[in-house]
Amino acid sequence: MGSALYLMYARGVFEPTQRLILVADDSEGVAVGMDVTFSGFPIGRVRGLRLAEGGEVRIAVDVARRDAHWLRESSVFTLVRGLVGGTTIKAYSGVLSDPPLPDGAVRPVLRGDATAEIPRLMAEARELLENLTQLTAADSALGGAMGNVRTLTERLNAPGGVLSVLTGSDAESRQVLLALQRSNQLLARLDGMAARIDGAVARVDGMVARADRQVLGSETDAGLVAEVRATVLQLNALLGDARRSMAKVDAVLAEAQAVGANTREATVGLGELRAEIEANLRKVEGLLAEINRKWPFARDAELKLP
Repeated sequence: MGSALYLMYARGVFEPTQRLILVADDSEGVAVGMDVTFSGFPIGRVRGLRLAEGGEVRIAVDVARRDAHWLRESSVFTLVRGLVGGTTIKAYSGVLSDPPLPDGAVRPVLRGDATAEIPRLMAEARELLENLTQLTAADSALGGAMGNVRTLTERLNAPGGVLSVLTGSDAESRQVLLALQRSNQLLARLDGMAARIDGAVARVDGMVARADRQVLGSETDAGLVAEVRATVLQLNALLGDARRSMAKVDAVLAEAQAVGANTREATVGLGELRAEIEANLRKVEGLLAEINRKWPFARDAELKLP
């Protein structure tokens, strides 16, 4: 009797408990006396099972009052039957600050059966194997794609290489290569023509620069335009001298007409005036000859005297 009493004490028979009712749709694997665990520690024990009027199973669990504070109103209970081992009832409390679970509370049980998933997993595995068999078959789409990849690899390793793959045939790839070669030759010719044109432009620029120096002059040389301008100025001066000489002739002739008595003196004055006019005309002739010599567009170098 003492041993029996001690065993009952060790089992918690005399420990104060509170009742918890768990409702499940299937109680397979649940037995009286199995533990209800929380974080791996037993906090309660199944005391009885009965079938309710609605067909659900009501599992009566005694929870020790010293461990009842781990159960809250938001706690979740699961009934799990694994592939290895027996069935277990577990409690989960996510928010320990919620109100504690009252005595006699009724809570549903979430059931998870690993063995129930085996047929579905086997069916899915069988379907997967069938799909793999179809994919790896010789007449499958994957087989055709692999054949196309092999053909593409062989063509890439062929002499035509990537160009034959892009054009679709070796003949078209050779035409493309020929067109590229002709384009390179044409570009080389265009480069040569451009070089020659640049040389011609440089020569023309040199000729224009020399013409500018010859016509307009430079810092050390006055140039043709400056020389012509100086010659024209000299010619204007000579023409002014000739004009003044002609005025003198007019004055002498007037004096000769007015004074008819002194013919010898008038004749002497006319001779001197004529000599002066001839000297001025010779200067004009020399200046015109100098202009014709310097001016490259003159053609007639003859000077006609009056």
